Amino acid sequence: MPDRDLISMLRRLAGAQPDALAFRTEERTWRFDTVRDTAWQIGQALRAEGIGPGDRVACLTRHVIETTLLTLGAASIGAVCMPVNWRLSAQEAAYILANGGARLLITDAMFAATARAAAPPGLRRLLAVDDCEGLDGFEAWYRAQPATDPGWLPDPDSTALQLYSSGTTGLPKGVELSHRNLCVNTEETGAQIGFNGREHAMFNALPPFHIAGVGLTLLTLGRGGLSVCMPEFDPPRIIAAIGEHKVSHLFLVPAMILALVNTPGAERGDYRSLQSISYGAAPISESVLAAATRLFGCGFMQLYGLTETTGAIVYLPPADHDPDGPRRHLMRSAGKAGRLVGLRIVDTATGRDQPEGEVGEIWIRSPQNMLGYWGNPEATAQAFPEGRDAQGGWFRTGDAGYLREGYLFIHDRIKDMVISGGENIYPAEVENALMKHPAVADCAVIGVPDARWGESVKACVVLREGATVTEREIIDFMRAQIAHYKCPKSVDFLAALPRNPSGKLLKYVLRQPYWAGRDRAVS
Repeated sequence: MPDRDLISMLRRLAGAQPDALAFRTEERTWRFDTVRDTAWQIGQALRAEGIGPGDRVACLTRHVIETTLLTLGAASIGAVCMPVNWRLSAQEAAYILANGGARLLITDAMFAATARAAAPPGLRRLLAVDDCEGLDGFEAWYRAQPATDPGWLPDPDSTALQLYSSGTTGLPKGVELSHRNLCVNTEETGAQIGFNGREHAMFNALPPFHIAGVGLTLLTLGRGGLSVCMPEFDPPRIIAAIGEHKVSHLFLVPAMILALVNTPGAERGDYRSLQSISYGAAPISESVLAAATRLFGCGFMQLYGLTETTGAIVYLPPADHDPDGPRRHLMRSAGKAGRLVGLRIVDTATGRDQPEGEVGEIWIRSPQNMLGYWGNPEATAQAFPEGRDAQGGWFRTGDAGYLREGYLFIHDRIKDMVISGGENIYPAEVENALMKHPAVADCAVIGVPDARWGESVKACVVLREGATVTEREIIDFMRAQIAHYKCPKSVDFLAALPRNPSGKLLKYVLRQPYWAGRDRAVS
C-alpha cells in the first residue's frame, strides 16, 4: 500500500533497509537508519525549543540534505519546513520568514549575514550547518537529543512543506504542500522515470528551495534509493560523480545539460550507469538533445509541473525524443498527463473549455495540487475557481497552451501574452520562429509600450559565437516566417538572457526598463 505521509514512509524504509545508503555528499554518507534517527533527534530538539504542530522552521542554505533532514524532523512532530531562496536579498528573505512566522532558521557560512539580517521577531534559534563564527552548529544542537521516535502520526492532508513562489507578479506566496501531495509525487513521478529503489542512484544539483531540489530528494528517499547531492552546479565534479557513484538518474534544466555537454573532457566521463536524464523548466532544443544523447547514451524525459502541483504531472517519455523521426514535433510538447491527472484548456474570457488545438489557460486537477497559499485565502480562491475536492480541484496554472492528441503544448505564460492592436500574440510562437535563424543562440519576445498599438513586439536576441546580423535582417527574416502583425518591430542584442536558479527565463527583468513608471504592471 503506498505511503500517505512522510513519517510512515521513513519508519517503513528504515525498518526494511536500515543499512542501505540514502544520502551521499562529497564529505559523508547517511544510511536509512541514520536518516530516521537524525529526524527523530531533530524532532526532539524542536520540541525542546517549544516548537510544535503547525509551527514553521526555515532553511537558508545551499545544502539539500540538511534541508531534507529538517523537513523530516519537523514533520515528525507536526511542524513544517520552509526552505528560503538563498539568492534573495536580506529584505526579501525577511518578508518570507516573517510571513511564515519562522521559529527556527538554519543557514550556512555563505548566507549567515543574510540570515542574521533577515531573522524575524519570534525566532528562537539561528543555527549553522557548517563552521560559522558566532552561531551554534545545527548538528551539535540536535545530537544533544535522544533518537527516540516522537510518536507523531501525521494527517496525510496536513502541510508537510512550505515553498515560496517566485513573486515576479507581487510578493512571494507560501505554497502549502501536504504529506499526501509529496507521497503521490513519489509514487507517480518515480514510476514514470523508472526509478526503482536500491538499484538506482539519483544525482541532484538543484537548489533546496526549489520543488525539484528538496522534492526530488524526498522522492528518491521514498523510493528507497540513493541521493547523490552537491551544494552547487559544478559540471566537472558532476561528470566525475556520475561514474564514481554509479548514478542512474539525473534531473537537470536544459541549460545545465548544455553546460555538461560543453565541459572540456566530458567525452572521457564514465556514463555506463546512466539510464535516464529528466529535465524541466523549458523544452530541449534538437541540437542540445542530439549532442547530449551522443555523450551520455541514455534516454531523456521532459517533466512539466509547478511548485503548486508538487512538481511533475505531465511527462514526455524517451520514445517521444526522436529529432529524426516522423513525430519530431512532439519534442516541442510537454508530454501527456500522468494517470491521476486531468487537464483542461480554458478560454479565460468565457470560462469555457477550448477545442483541441486552440490556445487557452491550462487547468490541472491532481492529488498533487497544493492545499493552498499560506495565509492568503483570496489568492487560493483565485487559483481554485471551483474549489478543492478529493481529486485536488481544478488549479489555474497561469500557463497558456493547447492539447493535440493528448499531448500538452505550452504556449506561454498568460501574463506574457502581448496584445498589439487588439490582437493576442503569444511570444512562444514568435520565439520558435526566431530560433530558426542560424545566427540566433537564444531569444525572448516581450511586449513594450507603443503609442499606436498599445504594445508592440520586441525580440531580445543572443547571437551564436562569431555570428553577426542586423536588426533589419532579423525583422525581414521573421516577416517570411509568421504573420506580419506578430513580427518583432525592434530587436535588442544581449550577451545573455536573465534566468533564475532553475533556468527559467525572467521576462519581467527584460520588460522592466520599458514599463517603469507606466500604468501597466511589470510582471
